[in-house]
Amino acid sequence: MPYFESPVDGTRLHYVDHGPADGPVAVFVASAYLGHEMWEYQMLPLAEAGHRCVALDRRGHGRSDDTWSGYDLDTLADDLNGLFAHLDLRGITLVGHSVGTAEVIRCLTRHGSARVDRVALVAGVSPGLVRSPGIPDGVDPAAVRADEELFRRDRAAWFTAFADDFFAVRQPGNDVSPAYVRHMIDRCLVATPRAATGIRAVVATLDLTAELPALDVPVLVVHGTHDTSAPLALTGRRLAKFVPDATLKVYENGGHGLFATHADLLTADLREFLAAGRRTRDTVEAAAAR
Repeated sequence: MPYFESPVDGTRLHYVDHGPADGPVAVFVASAYLGHEMWEYQMLPLAEAGHRCVALDRRGHGRSDDTWSGYDLDTLADDLNGLFAHLDLRGITLVGHSVGTAEVIRCLTRHGSARVDRVALVAGVSPGLVRSPGIPDGVDPAAVRADEELFRRDRAAWFTAFADDFFAVRQPGNDVSPAYVRHMIDRCLVATPRAATGIRAVVATLDLTAELPALDVPVLVVHGTHDTSAPLALTGRRLAKFVPDATLKVYENGGHGLFATHADLLTADLREFLAAGRRTRDTVEAAAAR
């Protein structure tokens, strides 16, 4: 299986690389607790359609090595940028979900956009969720601390209790089987306790508001109307407001797990977004040739 070593500390990180090597490149960054497998409904059809789809298991997640350190946002962004360099990827459409959107944003503001053409931020917790001077209408920190206690006491019960809200199963059309929900919970439990709590600490202190105006590539923001993990008004709409070249698409009845409940719609939107990038590059190359 393909691995590379983190440029920060040599941690062995697992990734998948599907589709033709010369296809338009999409790099997927997963939600907290999950690895590349959460993207199966996007990566498989896009790879079959001729796109090169790459996804990273962040440290402590999936098949990547467990570590005690490195769960700060800078290190996670450096790990992601290390994958770009390892595979010498260029013209990337970078796709992040939930906390993965924070890694995407920090990767761009920390390392620049020389390798990245476009960004899709799906159901993001960015620019931040928890109340702070920069996010005055955020979640009460006391509520976050209480939730952390529940999580540490029984992770399996915590994932199970929030699964229905994660997929917004009470909303029309959000049909996910109990078997699929159980599979996702099991995959979340693969993330080590240290990795899981480390990522939660990132979310608890996250405020990327000041970094958003520095994004210098087209950004697609996708968010659901019924996302209880990252409420639309607090996250998706704020992202679209502060990013210079952003397009917001709101999915009716979509929850945080819209990559499954709205899989076909999300895949179609990503396919269109990738195609727009290809058309732009073709135009630029044709102009340069003249």
